[in-house]
Amino acid sequence: MASPEAAGPRSRLRRVAALARRRVRTGWARMSAGFFQAVQMTVAAVSAYVIAERLLGHHGPIFAATAALVSLGYAKGGVRYRRVLEVSLGCTLGIVMGDLLITVLGPGEWQAAVVLLVSLLLARFLDNGVIFTTQMGLQSVLVVLLPPSQDGVFGRSLDAVVGCLCALVLAYIVPQDPRREPRQDLGKLIGEFTQMLTDCSHAVADSDATLAWHALVRGRQTQPLVDSVRTGLKGSREITHASPLYRRHRHEIDELSESIRYLDLAVRNSRVFARRLAAVLNRVTLADEAIASLSEALADVSDAVLSLGHALAVSHEPTRESYLRQTRNELISVAQRLEPGAMGIRTMEGEALVLLLRPMVVDLLEAAGVSHENAAKQLPPLGAQ
Repeated sequence: MASPEAAGPRSRLRRVAALARRRVRTGWARMSAGFFQAVQMTVAAVSAYVIAERLLGHHGPIFAATAALVSLGYAKGGVRYRRVLEVSLGCTLGIVMGDLLITVLGPGEWQAAVVLLVSLLLARFLDNGVIFTTQMGLQSVLVVLLPPSQDGVFGRSLDAVVGCLCALVLAYIVPQDPRREPRQDLGKLIGEFTQMLTDCSHAVADSDATLAWHALVRGRQTQPLVDSVRTGLKGSREITHASPLYRRHRHEIDELSESIRYLDLAVRNSRVFARRLAAVLNRVTLADEAIASLSEALADVSDAVLSLGHALAVSHEPTRESYLRQTRNELISVAQRLEPGAMGIRTMEGEALVLLLRPMVVDLLEAAGVSHENAAKQLPPLGAQ
């Protein structure tokens, strides 16, 4: 039998090994997700450098490569055209300001301070974007602090223009697939949402208020996932409207955007439901019939959300429509049972849970493509039993 002293170091080593494995998996996933953008940035930077050096005859046009790199960068949802244009303008204007002021003031430390101050104030005057201001100030002060260019007064400004144009052309012609990142984030959101509903179902079945609180905590952690999907879809919408390569996917991205709008409402309602469920289970004992019907309804909603996730994850139109039809049928089946009396619920606390579940099911039906009027019609009138 191992001594406590020997077990302690082994336990710490196992924790360190597990942490290292998680970091490797996370890093590999992050690297795989950013591979396309890395290639895109590399091609843009090298192309800008080669154009400035060989076609324009500039000596070591490092600002061309720098401008291309910072203009593309890593961004959520792939390349965002507004972001690329904003960074390009900030980078170019900063270098122009530096070149312009250095010809008037000359090089030096106090000149660098003046250039930086003027560039930052001008950036705030032109735009309120943080990236725009940062790039304009950074590039202008670099121009002042670095040795003078051999290519004339505005040689580095021209290099920046070349780099930014390369970034814009590459972003426009060969953007990454606009559907990939939103679908990955949607998959994570659907996974957390279904697990939360499953936890709520088990909490009802076991009358376990603690499990309901755990479901609430899980639900609160879904909001960053919702925000991530929304951010990714903004960039995806820009790509499908601007790039000829992916313009045919515009309708698909619009459908995803519409679905996430209602899915967000459903997730918010689920958090309210989980909080109320935890409070009810702490104070009230539900009847056996009520427990069985409410737990079954929550489990069925969880299955329907999983079907919705399958629908949103595929591009093939007939397959997606098949999953959506399955989702609608599952949700309609649940909606038609959501009447407290028919579910064997006799307490006000139990009725409140059903009243919170009803709008969540309506939101999910709308996320599956049903109009609000038709979704609301699936709910039985209250007091029908």
